[in-house]
Amino acid sequence: MQFSESWLRTLVNPSLDTDQLAHLLTMAGLEVEALEPVAPAFEKVVVAQIVSAEKHPDADKLKLCRVNVGETEPLQIVCGAPNAAVGLKIPCARVGAELPGFSIKLAKVRGIESFGMLCSSKELGITEESSGLLVLPEDAPVGISIRDYLGLDDKRFTLKLTPNRADCLSLLGVAREVAALTGAPVATPVVDAVPATIDTHREVVLDAPSACPRYAGRVLTDVNAAAATPDWMKQRIERSGIRSISALVDITNYVMLELGQPLHAFDNTKLVGAIHVRLPRAGEKLPLLNEQTITPDATTLLITDEANVLAMAGIMGGEESGVTLATTELFLESAFFAPDAVAGKARAYGFSSDASYRFERGVDFDGPRRALERATRLVLDICGGAAGPVVETVAEAELPRRLPITLRRARAERVLGIPLSAPRIAELLAGLAFPFNQDGENFTVTPPSWRFDMEIEEDLIEDLGRIHGYDNIPARAPRAVQRMLPQGEDRRPAYRLKRLVAARDYQEVINYSFVDGAWETDFCANTAPVVLSNPIASQMGVMRTSLVGGLVANLSYNLKRRTNRVRVFEIGRVFSPVEASDAQQVPGFEQPVRLGALIAGPALPEQWGETSRNADFFDAKGDVEALLAPQLPRFEKIDHPALHPGRSAAILLDGKTVGFMGEIHPRWVQKYDLGAAPVVFELDLSAVIVRALPEFRSPSRFPPVIRDLALLVALDLPVQALLDCLREAAPALVQDVSLFDKYQGKGVDPEQKSLAFRVVMQDTARTLADAEVDSALQIMINAAAERFTAKLRA
Repeated sequence: MQFSESWLRTLVNPSLDTDQLAHLLTMAGLEVEALEPVAPAFEKVVVAQIVSAEKHPDADKLKLCRVNVGETEPLQIVCGAPNAAVGLKIPCARVGAELPGFSIKLAKVRGIESFGMLCSSKELGITEESSGLLVLPEDAPVGISIRDYLGLDDKRFTLKLTPNRADCLSLLGVAREVAALTGAPVATPVVDAVPATIDTHREVVLDAPSACPRYAGRVLTDVNAAAATPDWMKQRIERSGIRSISALVDITNYVMLELGQPLHAFDNTKLVGAIHVRLPRAGEKLPLLNEQTITPDATTLLITDEANVLAMAGIMGGEESGVTLATTELFLESAFFAPDAVAGKARAYGFSSDASYRFERGVDFDGPRRALERATRLVLDICGGAAGPVVETVAEAELPRRLPITLRRARAERVLGIPLSAPRIAELLAGLAFPFNQDGENFTVTPPSWRFDMEIEEDLIEDLGRIHGYDNIPARAPRAVQRMLPQGEDRRPAYRLKRLVAARDYQEVINYSFVDGAWETDFCANTAPVVLSNPIASQMGVMRTSLVGGLVANLSYNLKRRTNRVRVFEIGRVFSPVEASDAQQVPGFEQPVRLGALIAGPALPEQWGETSRNADFFDAKGDVEALLAPQLPRFEKIDHPALHPGRSAAILLDGKTVGFMGEIHPRWVQKYDLGAAPVVFELDLSAVIVRALPEFRSPSRFPPVIRDLALLVALDLPVQALLDCLREAAPALVQDVSLFDKYQGKGVDPEQKSLAFRVVMQDTARTLADAEVDSALQIMINAAAERFTAKLRA
């Protein structure tokens, strides 16, 4: 919301300077995002009048002007502006003037002295473009400072309003706030009913009353649409960030800025029959004022007549029914459109408008007729003409309800943390112009029609705090009994986990939780992800169910920048829909936190002491085992849409799947241009954070016995299954069983493979005898033979 300080002070003028006023508004929740002068600093520029303008003797495009600047003798000034003419009143920069970017000095132009410069609006810094000298009204007093005459010492406020404060999208709304904060009186614009002098009118039919419960309009005839917009009005709307177009359009914009009620003017000669507010019919199209033609969807509210579609209700008018400089009759519209009927519609069609910005946040539902009368008076005063009767159709049952709210003094004190007497609360409510009844220390408040954000007691309490002043609420340190919460040793915080992963040569990344829908299809085979209703970009339209897509995108980004060795990890949430259950009647979402990582490129940085090789499945497997230590995870083959079918595994702890890992599928390696296949893993964070505590065992004073056991098994037997079998069958003296070799080739049946295990046996009380060792090995061999027909390799 932009406006000039001078316009605001015509409505409310507190005894505060500009900076104090800006601070007051900001502290009241109406953040002043920018405060800037309407024109840059300059001096010695006055209103002047051209007395004579003759052709320069030595230049075809220059004129030799004599200019009255309010002194006894006119000044001689050489000017090249095409519109310089006798009698014109214009700004004149005297010698010594400092204009934006340059100084005015006594100069000779083609041999003739020039004692100043006649200025355009661009040269004064008022506008960015100009086509000639800035022409001033004929009654402009010669010799007065142009800054004083045009009010160029004015300041432009830009408010950054929260969506709930739509009432402050007008000068009147801001003025009410300033009055409530300072006690200064509000000079509300006087709006008297304009009596009808003609009988011409149009009926209004509300075919969609829930979307438009109030619509008012009137016909005006014999209007001069080519009349000039008054300078005072043009100045105010331009300083509010709206370009002056024509008198009729400027008037509707002016009333919208002043009262907060958007209006629209139709050319009445182009309308047929009654005005209808309805939803679209199949196949209807609408050419808009922005030269865009739309096919409205079934939920887009339209303004139509008996034959044609005229406008998108509350958003933008149609090109074919719009007013032009040739318009002599107009139908002026002022309506209340429900926020739900307008919200998001303009953006869905790829544009926005000042009207939709206000209607989708909520306007005063009692304001349309008042705004219509205000606009009518301005049209008659500026463009002339005659006004017909106001036709207003209201669906009372569909208008918003402003239900009374009970406000308790004790509750307000408890929430705000400050003492508030009943008289003080009454004073604050009166300042806000909230009607109320008082019953002892309780108040029954009826929010006014322009305050859509007042619904519950806490809303009122918030406003009491704002108007009382946040600066007047002392900052007190919280008082509470504090105690250290126990931190179990079996849990490690996420930050420690991040350090642990980083210590294994990974770098942390933070990716968006909303991703490209193609990632979900490719990496998760998810055809029904959680879809965002209002994504920030088309390629970020769904919520992720895995971290893999973001990690692959990180790799792709780095590869395109010639970073070949990539090791990244992320800790973040994933999102999956959950069907309704008996306990939960509506569907919900699961939002578990995951740890994901990706490695690609060389396993180690390039160095002379190591042979270069690419990181593989087993490098990532070692990192997973280190993260889960001292727990021993199991790895079982799985089929995963993101992973290579023969190089992927589920990660299990205590029989429960806690994650997966593997090489990216060749199909996705090719599609995303990844070169060599990277390896990824993803774990439930809860499984990584919780760890088993180490248990103390007395170290044995007796030497261990180490035996190697090579078994021939079927080629398709998973190593994990055989390893589990040996560990389960091993007697108590066996301390560890681990795989150290796999062999296929000469001397081994092609349908078999040789797996070599290292068995460590030790006792804490004695040295083991050979018979015990051989017996233990035989027990393990027998178990493997019985379960998998394994044979001892000769």
